[in-house]
Amino acid sequence: MSYFSTVPQAPPDGILKLSVLSRADSDPSKVDLGVGAYRDDNGKPWVLPVVREAERRLNEDPNYNHEYMGVGGLPALTDGAQQLIFGSNSPAIGQGRVYTIQTISGTGANMVAAVFLKQFKRPADAAVYISKPTWGNHRSIFETAGHEVREYKYCNYKTLTLDIDGMLDDMRSAPEGQIFVLHACAHNPTGIDPTEEQWQQIADVMSERGHFPFFDCAYQGFATGDVDRDAYAIRLFVDRGFELLVAESFAKNMGLYGERTGCLHAVCQSSDVIPQVSSQLNRLSRATISTASAYGAKIAATVLQDPRLYEEWLQSMQDMSQRIKTMRDALRDKLVALGTPGSWDHVSQQIGMFSFTGLSKLQVDTLRNQYHLYMTDDGRISVAGLNSHNIDYVAQSIDAVVRSS
Repeated sequence: MSYFSTVPQAPPDGILKLSVLSRADSDPSKVDLGVGAYRDDNGKPWVLPVVREAERRLNEDPNYNHEYMGVGGLPALTDGAQQLIFGSNSPAIGQGRVYTIQTISGTGANMVAAVFLKQFKRPADAAVYISKPTWGNHRSIFETAGHEVREYKYCNYKTLTLDIDGMLDDMRSAPEGQIFVLHACAHNPTGIDPTEEQWQQIADVMSERGHFPFFDCAYQGFATGDVDRDAYAIRLFVDRGFELLVAESFAKNMGLYGERTGCLHAVCQSSDVIPQVSSQLNRLSRATISTASAYGAKIAATVLQDPRLYEEWLQSMQDMSQRIKTMRDALRDKLVALGTPGSWDHVSQQIGMFSFTGLSKLQVDTLRNQYHLYMTDDGRISVAGLNSHNIDYVAQSIDAVVRSS
């Protein structure tokens, strides 16, 4: 008998399975709205000009090499990432209350945080609460690290808006001192974000109940085109005196998907505990990846530390954000013009890369099988997959399926 004979078959990952199906479909009308990556108006990946310039500088630098970096990562990246998330004038940074470690993008930051919290959370039996729905990997990451995972209400599935009352009720009714995973901006998969007033309500309740915030920030600058606006929730919580963790990814906003460049930030009440916290985060990183990858880190650091490239990067994010907003409005307008049953205002009101369309699994299956339109089973589409060449076909296909069902 095989040593591995008792290993059960794991369920397939929905996104990866969708990508396989899409790649295998050779129909010329195919539209892939499942992949969470930015595409230009021709449906092609876009390498940001600042990334190309940073790569050129690296390649032409006679001192460039492939040596190991330190366990904590590249200081030029971690320092720049701190200021991007918390602000260049952040009191927390100035007081030495923030420690940042480089990770394998946002997923790696989530995993390091999950293991760290499992070992040191207080109370020891605290559960991790994720939004319903959330990014498909959140549950897997925290369960793999050994946490009990529970859900809190987030989406009102009838109106496709934020169920703020349900969310706050769940936070109030949870035992004190639980861990809540919060999306800093551009909530995945819904595209539904709290308003600034609602974030203040969330902070009030979490403070009252002594809950610990863990922010996942994969879309700063990509959501609204404004890095400061997209960091509002995180900075609010820091200003309110919370200790917290933040997972940060440069996959979307710099287009460094395959380079796996990210950071994990820990904000503490006092600089006195930073040596302990940093030592344990470094230990966990050392045990999993030894040292972080260098190439993407050096690209991102070059952009973050060079004033001219940084300003050009901010403009590129505005351009990406605006194109996605234009596609949102175009899809909504075309569905309205077609008289597609139902209200489609939510498509424009949501924000970020994804839109929670409200389409049922049956409708999604029909769109996939009959119209070669690929989206996740819950009806989430990547708005970045829409462009001026396929928007009419997508709208007409959705209209046909909604009418027939």
